[in-house]
Amino acid sequence: MQRKLRLRNREDFNRIYRQGQSFANSQFVVYWRKWPQNEQFRLGISASSKLGGAVVRNRLRRMIKEIVRLNASKINSGLDLILIVRKPALNLPYPEMEKSLLHVLRKAGLTKGSTAPPRKTYGKKNAGGSAPSNSKNSGPRAFLCL
Repeated sequence: MQRKLRLRNREDFNRIYRQGQSFANSQFVVYWRKWPQNEQFRLGISASSKLGGAVVRNRLRRMIKEIVRLNASKINSGLDLILIVRKPALNLPYPEMEKSLLHVLRKAGLTKGSTAPPRKTYGKKNAGGSAPSNSKNSGPRAFLCL
């Protein structure tokens, strides 16, 4: 993977963690943020020391970099990505790891031809004004259980 396409600075990682979005499956977590100044995507990989020693973590990083390099044409440009490796990825052979990684990118809407998942909005009222009020005088609510 080319050096200019790697995320290495702590500030870049922190900015993506704070301002970006995330999606996960059982093997990987992907954080991303749009960064239109880039003509290509940039990638950072995080593998915790809980996964094993340096040899194990570096082997995982090399495998992920190779998967991303071979599938770079499928990933949208103008993104900063962080891939976090989870413990179940340790036991995966290469083809299954590739399938799982592409799955999490596709579900997050980061591959070409995939649609982005709907964004969650917390604390916002509906456009129709049908959001429940939080006042103390609203009284008990009745629920019908079938």
